[in-house]
Amino acid sequence: MKDKYEVLKLENQLCFPLYVCSKEIVKRYKPFLDAIDLTYTQYIAMMVLWEHKEMNVKELGSYLFLDSGTLTPVLKKLEQKGYITRKRDSDDERVLHVAITEQGEALKDRAIEIPAQIGRCVQLELEDAQKLFEITYKLLGTFGEE
Repeated sequence: MKDKYEVLKLENQLCFPLYVCSKEIVKRYKPFLDAIDLTYTQYIAMMVLWEHKEMNVKELGSYLFLDSGTLTPVLKKLEQKGYITRKRDSDDERVLHVAITEQGEALKDRAIEIPAQIGRCVQLELEDAQKLFEITYKLLGTFGEE
């Protein structure tokens, strides 16, 4: 007879290997991000802004799966570093717009090698990496806006 508590074993949890892999990958980013004086969360925010140049905080949060309470200190720090500007919407003061600065745009040249550096740290065949990417994004697609 199967133990009814099998479902509570750590080895049977999908969340656990996802959590540990995420933590370990972010840890491998640290030396590369330290070199350009960014945290991981600042880096992913900058990646969205390098692509879109300007957006409101709510839009940025939806890209990153982060709420404004988490993003606010990240954006304040990026603004202090001169990489972004933050400005209230003239029609609706509750809306905060963020935009990349020239200095923030220039940082992109220093960050360009980071994806390749991380790729060398993650020992996966290209085909496996692509499968993992697809499955992970498929899983993310199951989480609606909360």
